[in-house]
Amino acid sequence: MALAGTGVLAIWNGIAEEAESDFIAWHIGEHIPERVAVPGFLRGRRYVAERGTPKYFNFYETDTPDALVSRAYLARLNAPSDWTKRVVRHFRDTSRTVCSVAASHGLGDGAYVATLRLAARGARSDFLGAIRDAVMQPLGQAPSIVALHLLEGQGGGGNLSTAEKALRAQPDQVADWILLVEAVDAAPLEAALAEHASQARLAEIASGYDAVRDCGIYRLQYGLAKHQIA
Repeated sequence: MALAGTGVLAIWNGIAEEAESDFIAWHIGEHIPERVAVPGFLRGRRYVAERGTPKYFNFYETDTPDALVSRAYLARLNAPSDWTKRVVRHFRDTSRTVCSVAASHGLGDGAYVATLRLAARGARSDFLGAIRDAVMQPLGQAPSIVALHLLEGQGGGGNLSTAEKALRAQPDQVADWILLVEAVDAAPLEAALAEHASQARLAEIASGYDAVRDCGIYRLQYGLAKHQIA
């Protein structure tokens, strides 16, 4: 379905093999519920890769992008639990981008999502028009596709240094633009992307923009909305 608010925190990460089971338990047992409870946060979802890297993709929907730099959220980032400290040190290839929602539509949630990270160079208005008309519109009519979301990166939360960020061994990557395509099954999603959102197609229609930096196909593992926590 269309995203719940106008802000999104989009995160990709790998995890050291020896810490993976601990990561999964922490993510659903503490981390996502803790984040969704922060004022302004509306829902969190975690996906695992069917194709692409890093292995995990998760994102949080917020009422506005301001929730992602709010005093309440920064307080959580600066007071990581012992469990958080133990797990986050094992993160690999982390990409973390605060986003505003440029476009979002659909009905329901898909079991699979394609994540396309784009690198910007050209005029914003030209890019928006090209992606909406030549990519999102035909994708929305393709079999199996249930929702599409175009996110405009606002950086990783500015230049803020937090205790949790310091736990990660490598600097976070950020994305300029992110296109999310939700579908009920992986095979028709792959077919729709090949026809309407291949690297060659995107380079052709989005003049002044780099081709897709990467495209992953991820399967939903867990979701939690604000109304589901007491």
